[in-house]
Order: sequence, then structure tokens, then C-alpha cells
Amino acid sequence: MSTVLPDATDPAWLADARARAAALDAEDPLADFRARFNLPRHHDGAEQIYLVGNSLGLQPRAARDAVITELDRWAGLGVAGHFTGPTAWAPFHEALAEPMATIVGARPTEVVMMNALTVNLHLLMVSFYRPTPGRHKILIEEHAFPSDHFAVESQIRQRGFDPAASVVLVSPRAGEHLVHPDDIAAAITEHGPELALVLLPGVQYYTGQVMPIGSITAQAHAVGAMAGFDLAHAVGNIELALHDDDVDFAAWCTYKYLNCGPGAVGGAYVHERFHGDPTLPKLTGWWGTRSATRFEMATEFDADPTVDSWQLSNAPILAMAPLGPALDLVLEAGGMPALRAKSRHQLAFFDQLLDDHFAGRVENISPRPFTDRGCQCALRITPSDIDGRAVFEALEAAGVACDWRYPDVIRVAPVPLYNTFADIAGFVAILDRLLR
Repeated sequence: MSTVLPDATDPAWLADARARAAALDAEDPLADFRARFNLPRHHDGAEQIYLVGNSLGLQPRAARDAVITELDRWAGLGVAGHFTGPTAWAPFHEALAEPMATIVGARPTEVVMMNALTVNLHLLMVSFYRPTPGRHKILIEEHAFPSDHFAVESQIRQRGFDPAASVVLVSPRAGEHLVHPDDIAAAITEHGPELALVLLPGVQYYTGQVMPIGSITAQAHAVGAMAGFDLAHAVGNIELALHDDDVDFAAWCTYKYLNCGPGAVGGAYVHERFHGDPTLPKLTGWWGTRSATRFEMATEFDADPTVDSWQLSNAPILAMAPLGPALDLVLEAGGMPALRAKSRHQLAFFDQLLDDHFAGRVENISPRPFTDRGCQCALRITPSDIDGRAVFEALEAAGVACDWRYPDVIRVAPVPLYNTFADIAGFVAILDRLLR
């Protein structure tokens, strides 16, 4: 289950941790799903301790067959593949709407798989950022993922405004790492008359903090602003209820917790109340027209009455093929409630090991309450004479896949769909040896 074998130099608590991990794995109702994924190997041939699904999820074993199936259909059918068989390419994306909607808490007509995350953010901001001289500000977090900053600033400039005057930043309080929800609410209220859009993450990429999507949306609407979310680190990680939370729009990638492949096709959500609004500006393309009349080749845009009207081009089938089996795995496991239930136990196990044996050596800056965190742990090496980056590099050399985020965080994500409790015990064993 792990690349780390018992070592004679291990302290007694590690032997106990390994035994507890083995018992927890034996009781895990999702244990069999690990075998449905391909595990990367370390240079010695053993499986890595793969704790970096927050950056790129593992490959489902079914993904290869899904891609080969479409390659074979292309070889055998040529252009007829667009309209032939159960995976006909013309409506290919439609089959993904229902499973994706289940995962994000939306209606199937509100979800479409297309493009990549930042492209979708731009397309959606064309529609939902409608600045006026009196209401032109966008509220984002100070430490948002760089793409969000770049997209927001470029949208503001494209509309003739100055980011220096139109961007409102919310940030953690001095000496803290997390953003207080009360500070978000206060900023929305303070800038309310000038606020056009609130654009925040569902889960903060650096700390793993879960944002209160429903309350933020209600606060934005109360001052007359739109509410949109970047769900890159939230989809497949936490339970979402986009429709019931009344979110206006959202975008996400699928290559992290959804395991759809590097740079995989992203997703977009638009609340159904906007679908029939002809006054809403949008960038349009052929594939956004009604599917029933699309091939009549009319040059007057007749918008599809669903979120599909935000599409520009037909689906990239070979890139989209892994999405089906990857989403099916999430739902087969019981969906987000089942994954979160396992994650609760994994994080409690991890937290206890850190509390009991790494105090003064490692700080986890992720939120402690389970409802406020995803499955990512953001770890800081606290002794001033130890280089955290060097510890990260040594972890990788020892067979642990995790990642480093400047200035000083090692991100570690026990993903419940395929990570074991033994992975967590193996990680802390290696970390303890390195710090000793």
C-alpha cells in the first residue's frame, strides 16, 4: 500500500501509526477504487506516495480505452463518427452534463464541458461583468491564483477602466493565512454601490480554505453585484450546490480532483435564469446555436436555450474522451458525500499525527474545522534553520509526490478516491526522518 517499509530507526509511535492506518484501510468502503487508477512509480520501481491530486489527479485505468475507442471510431467511420453510435461526436458533450451537474449541485441544462478554465472565465465575464461609470469594481482575493488576477485585470482594461481603481482586494489579516468571511462581507458592503462582480475561489489554492459560497453569493446580490466562482480546487473536492446557492456563474478545470487528464477540458455553469436573456452580452460561435437547427447553417445567431449557448466550437473529442469514465468513478464511489466522509476520517488521522508528533516542526496553515477545508493540507516547516524547499525536494527524492508553493508551503492532498491511510502514515514517516 505504501512505498515506505518499517524501519528499525522508526520511533514507536510510527509503528502504531502504521498499524492504525492498516486497520482504517481494511474498513474503508472505497478501498477498491485505488485499483482503478494507475499509480506512478518511484525510481526504485515501487509505487509513489502520490499526494498531489490537488495539482494533477491520477489516470483512471479506463481513460486509455476511452481515447482508443474514439481513435478507432475515427479510423473506421471518418466523418460519419459525428452522428453514428452511442458516442457520436456532435452531441458528445451532452452526455457529460448530467454527471457533472450532479457533482457540482446544478441542473444538467446549467452545465457544459468546454474549453479550459481561464478561457471559460473570460467568456463568462463578458456576460456577467457589465461595468458602468458608477458600478465597475470587481472584488477578488489578494492571493488569488495568478490567472484570476490576469483575467480580471484584462477584462477591466478591455472595458476602458483602470484596474488600480476597479479591483477590490480582500486578504488575510496581518499575521494570518486565512481570509475571514466577515472581512469578505464587510468589503462587499463597503464597495457595494460600485461593485459589479464578486469573483472568488470555491477553495483557496494555497491554504485549502473553503469559501462560504452561498453566503457570499447572497451578500453580492444584496448590493446589486453578480457572484461568480473559480472552482478549480473545489470541484471533486467538496460538496457544492451551485443552483441552490443561487450562484450566477462558475468555471473549473477537471484535471485535479476529477482525474480527467493534464490540461483536460474544463467546465462552466450558468444559472438557468440567464439562459433566455437576449440582452446578455456574450461571445458567440456556431456551436452555441440550437442543436436542432445548427446544421442549417443560418447566419443569424439562434441561441441554444441552455448553458450550451456559451459554447463556441465543437467538442475536442480525443481530449474529452477521458471525462466520461473519470466522472463515472466519482459517482460510482457514491459522489461527493461519500468522498467527503472518507476525507473527514483521513484528515482527522493526519491532523492527529501532526499534532502529536510534529508540534514545533510543522505547521498546517489549512483551516482546522472540516467544513472550512478541502482535502489539501498546506504545511510549513517551522524551525528557522531548516529550509522548507529542501525538505520538499527530499520528500520527492524519497518517493513522495507533493508540491511546493512559494513562499513556504508544501501542499499535500490525501485524495479519498485513491489515497490510503497507509499513504498518510508513509508520508509522516518520511517527513519525520528528514526532520530528525
